[in-house]
Amino acid sequence: MDIVRTVADLRTRVRAWRGAGETVGLVPTMGGIHDGHLALVRAACDRLDHTVATLFVNPKQFGPGEDFGSYPRDEEGDSGRLEAEGVDLLFAPPESVMYPEGYSTRVEVAGLGSILEGAFRPDFFSGVATVVAKLLLQVLPDAALFGEKDFQQLRVVQRMVLDLDVPVEIVGVPTVREPDGLALSSRNLYLSVAEREIAPALFATLSAVAEAVRAGAEPEERERWAESALLSAGFEGVDYVAVRDGVTLGPYATGQGPGRVLAAARLGKTRLIDNVAL
Repeated sequence: MDIVRTVADLRTRVRAWRGAGETVGLVPTMGGIHDGHLALVRAACDRLDHTVATLFVNPKQFGPGEDFGSYPRDEEGDSGRLEAEGVDLLFAPPESVMYPEGYSTRVEVAGLGSILEGAFRPDFFSGVATVVAKLLLQVLPDAALFGEKDFQQLRVVQRMVLDLDVPVEIVGVPTVREPDGLALSSRNLYLSVAEREIAPALFATLSAVAEAVRAGAEPEERERWAESALLSAGFEGVDYVAVRDGVTLGPYATGQGPGRVLAAARLGKTRLIDNVAL
């Protein structure tokens, strides 16, 4: 696996594959590589001739007081894991390449980017949309793969690509979980031993909400129940539990079709997000 740090070097490699008539997949990451990321890589390798992974901790999707400075950074370890799974090329640019002096453009996905996660992290989805738009234009892949664990992020990226006519398929890959149900996340490293024991209650609670709503329970009543259940389980705060339409993430009416139960809750200094299909 080669590692490149400039857009010119990245495009040179991709151009050679294109000239040979070969397809290219993109797996964007911020590092902290775990089995969830590697599931994206495996899916890309199965679908496409070549896989490009990116490694860039994007400052524009962190708000004031968030964990940009402490976010896991281990390029040597991360690159080894990616190479072992078949990544052909790692793009690991410095911040000066992604946001050179004078950079002033941001991409906003109105509506979808301002609810749920967007309401609690106002700059988050703008930062995500901006960096993903840049990566898509830098690589111009046939497909880019994102985990369903960050379900709202997946929908925001799909909306952006549709609205801007970006010629790339955005593929969602199912969430990878620990045996006790906890969704894999780079931020799980922040959990203490006691917090790690509590954390699986998030997935269990969302699963119970989904089961109840499928059986005809009112979504709003189950949302209230879930918040109380999470606090009783030991979570210190619940930002939201929401039963939403699976495509638009707008309000969900019982029996209307595919939906999603999404939540964000806090354990110590760790903010966990998760979702389950409805």
